[in-house]
Amino acid sequence: MLATAVQKSGRKAAVLDADITGPSIPKIFGVSGPALGDEEGLLFPAECENGVRLMSINLLLEEASAPVVWRGPVIAGVVKQFWRDVVWGEVDYMFVDMPPGTGDVPLTVFQSLPVDAILVVTTPQSLVSMIVEKAVNMAALMHIPVLGVVENMSYALCPDCGKEIKVFGESHVGEIAAKYGLPLLGRLPIDPAVAVACDEGRIQDVPTDALQPAVDAILGL
Repeated sequence: MLATAVQKSGRKAAVLDADITGPSIPKIFGVSGPALGDEEGLLFPAECENGVRLMSINLLLEEASAPVVWRGPVIAGVVKQFWRDVVWGEVDYMFVDMPPGTGDVPLTVFQSLPVDAILVVTTPQSLVSMIVEKAVNMAALMHIPVLGVVENMSYALCPDCGKEIKVFGESHVGEIAAKYGLPLLGRLPIDPAVAVACDEGRIQDVPTDALQPAVDAILGL
């Protein structure tokens, strides 16, 4: 959604799918492989209908449902290859979609890619808030700026009265963000229409108004 919003602003956006064992980026954008390459081993990103460029391990597999059963060092090597060996062309903003946690992939991204900043995406549960703190502390340890926090699945809207229903209970994400001096840059509701759009490969059609503060922070880099 952030890549789509940036693309709509007139900039050129790309998404590097660094979630090697759970790659969902091609499906939600409605893109399928195989990715094209040349005789020198360079790869060319796929491009969705709104112009966002993509690279994901699922664009290189014969079957999208084939599991990727690799150990950490191999996964880290693929992430570095996606940065080094893909002919991205002219891109203003590249989004690196990472798996949750503080494992091999975030460490590889922080150490091997020229990261300008990270955006922490979380959900309201207090258990997840603990993971957010770990991510923020890891970024500080690696000297990577944190733009802010976005809370996903923050609430559900009652279709009859419009009331916000806190499905996961009261959120503590704002408190965690304030503790580290970070802005809360968006709260996204649980919306069945978004799930349908992802399943149908139409994420670019989902309104991004709720993410405007996050988009502004990104464009301000």
